[in-house]
Amino acid sequence: MKTPTVRMHLWLESGESVYFGMGRLMLLDMIEEHGSLRKAAEAMGMSYRAAWGKLRATEDALGVVLVESSGTRRGGCHLTQAGRRIRDRFRAWFTAVEKVAVDQAQYIFAERVQSFEEKKRTTVRPARLAAELRPGM
Repeated sequence: MKTPTVRMHLWLESGESVYFGMGRLMLLDMIEEHGSLRKAAEAMGMSYRAAWGKLRATEDALGVVLVESSGTRRGGCHLTQAGRRIRDRFRAWFTAVEKVAVDQAQYIFAERVQSFEEKKRTTVRPARLAAELRPGM
């Protein structure tokens, strides 16, 4: 029997809109990785307009700027200190809640279960794993 995986959808709401969730966290991670909102949106398979709208809605809900321009038009953008802080706090909260959910599932169902992150680590595709193991990559 395969090990069951705990999957969670966890977010914070403010009124009728999403305050912050895993999608926003991933968007901020991609902005940090790519240095560009446009490239981050492409990496996530979403339009620039959708990414920009989600980012602005979250900034409005929080009352802080999460991403700022790196200077010139082609200079891209980066996370502000507030952007890194909310992303890191949400990730810490998600991880803590997920740990409790996994522990409770193991206790209640009396069998081993795994977190989604654990599953991703154990199901890395061979080609990707090979690329990650190559020197200089």
